[in-house]
Amino acid sequence: MISKETIDKVFELARVEEVISDFVVLKKSGANYKGLSPFTNEKTPSFVVSPAKQIWKDFSSGKGGNVIAFLMEHEHFNYPESIKYIADKYNIQIEETISSSQSIEKKNEIESLYIINKFALSLFKESLNKEVSNPLKYLIDRGLSKKTINDFDLGYCLSQGNSFYKTSKEKGFKDSYLDKTGLIIFNEDKVIDRFKERIIFPIKSLSGRVLGFGGRTIKSSKKIAKYINSPESEIYNKSKILYGIYESRQSIVKDDLCLLVEGYMDVLQFYENGIKNVLASSGTSLTEAQIVLISRLTSNIILLFDGDKAGVNAALRSTDMILEKGLNVKICSFPEGEDPDSFVRENKKEKTLEFINQNSKDFVEFKLSFYDEELNDEDRKVEVIKSVIKSISKIQDRLKQEIYIKKCSQILDIDEATLFNSLNIEQKNNDRLNRNRKSIKKTSLSVIQKEKNVKSHNHIFELEKQIITILLKYGEREIIYEDTISSEGENGEVNEENKSIKSKVFEKIFLDLQQDEIDFAHPPFQKIYKKLIEIYNSQDEFSYEKFINELDTDLSKIASDILIFDDKHSLHDWQKRNIYVKKIGSDLSQLVVETLFNLRRYLIDARIKKLQEINRGKNKDELLQEVMSYSRLKKVLSSKLNRVV
Repeated sequence: MISKETIDKVFELARVEEVISDFVVLKKSGANYKGLSPFTNEKTPSFVVSPAKQIWKDFSSGKGGNVIAFLMEHEHFNYPESIKYIADKYNIQIEETISSSQSIEKKNEIESLYIINKFALSLFKESLNKEVSNPLKYLIDRGLSKKTINDFDLGYCLSQGNSFYKTSKEKGFKDSYLDKTGLIIFNEDKVIDRFKERIIFPIKSLSGRVLGFGGRTIKSSKKIAKYINSPESEIYNKSKILYGIYESRQSIVKDDLCLLVEGYMDVLQFYENGIKNVLASSGTSLTEAQIVLISRLTSNIILLFDGDKAGVNAALRSTDMILEKGLNVKICSFPEGEDPDSFVRENKKEKTLEFINQNSKDFVEFKLSFYDEELNDEDRKVEVIKSVIKSISKIQDRLKQEIYIKKCSQILDIDEATLFNSLNIEQKNNDRLNRNRKSIKKTSLSVIQKEKNVKSHNHIFELEKQIITILLKYGEREIIYEDTISSEGENGEVNEENKSIKSKVFEKIFLDLQQDEIDFAHPPFQKIYKKLIEIYNSQDEFSYEKFINELDTDLSKIASDILIFDDKHSLHDWQKRNIYVKKIGSDLSQLVVETLFNLRRYLIDARIKKLQEINRGKNKDELLQEVMSYSRLKKVLSSKLNRVV
């Protein structure tokens, strides 16, 4: 326990406005400070900090209290963690009434994960200079100085056996906690360092706590993934964090601008060249949670993406979400063949900033320039305009809408009234969709938790549930299934051969879903699925009793219901709904294959329906061709299922 003397000193020296400003942009307002609530998504500041009273109040959520209460609410620290954070900030020596070993034993699971990650950070940094392959030289050759390397706490996981695991055990860390951090993989009779022979990029929270790690190989082998990341855990959720947030937060606030890139090296190269207001989505699609995180620091974002088609598409996908959250967004596309990393290395700070300033376009300009050639075709021109109008409709500020409508009118030489009419129609559609989303969000959990309330016609829900059921009960079993292998002959002809393939159930399911890039439509099922696959890949024995106990309350309830309910509850009357799945146990191989085929079939149906109902920016012939292509694919799947379409 922390001594009373230490706690008293913390309260004596801590300033609530100084601590909170690490997380929230505060602006002077009379005798107080104001900022946007860190607990709700608001546009008008209602978060008030009183230096005189040393308290804070968030009027949007109703939360409030002293500096400790803020850290406990915002960072989910417990009381001792909050004290230690402030002590570290103000260089206060921690005095404890019990030994550190006893203290570690008494900490909860989350604190234990943080402790292990902090230890790993220190060890990886120390190891950076030890390896014979000289990973430090690799980083320096990539243009990074030792200062940047130190600022971001870059490190290296040694190649000698499972050296990290051995060192961790010497320090007394438990296998269960090492497993949950994802730093160690327990595989059959072997224990593997997940990041063995990789350069380490620590991923930190806004407060600087290490949440997880990214690892890059310096080998040239194509058989090895270039980058890997920590699996999601109690403290690491990749959709809610951005690489560089801790190191760049002050620069983002100062410049009132966030430059958003894709990868670790992009951030590091910009930082190295004096451009420090930069963050990375770490190769993942930008999420709403990440946008909200940025909004705590600034309302202005410039998306910096590669000049290839994939980069442009990523930028366009992110734009509407950013606008919907009330932020200002511009897009800067680098020349083809260039990325932020290579560009800033070659051009340095001044020319890079000049390029960004000259080439950053708002979403209207960007879309219209990107689709410039299509504007010569009248049919395609209409679709491009509708796409721009759709983006404008995401903006909540009516004045901003009018500004962008005016710009669109000037560029395209179209009457403003016509554009406003289209905007009003789009907003009515948005309002309807938002009402539907709210209704779904409000009822989704209860629908999942209460079997009797699930609508029988929700085919995809039933099929996803069936996959989870199979994984829970039979994930480790081996199955043999038939698959068609295509190969090209000497004359260019395509030869098809049916082969029997032996695989574990979880491997078959994982590979099929991965191949088709399928995510579960129902988030709780997706979370359970990811956890199951992670366990099956890292452990030699699966216990669903232990698995359920490790889930949070809501997910545990869902998994328990699946295991408790008899098969008839999930398979009852499926044939009437055109879902042909045999009961579990009759033929496991067939069950797995048919369930996966059926899921794909219904997803194709949904895709066809969507193509028929919405406008996708294609002419009628192109649209019809795409529908026909999906219909042919559906026939192929149906033939494999021996079904009649």
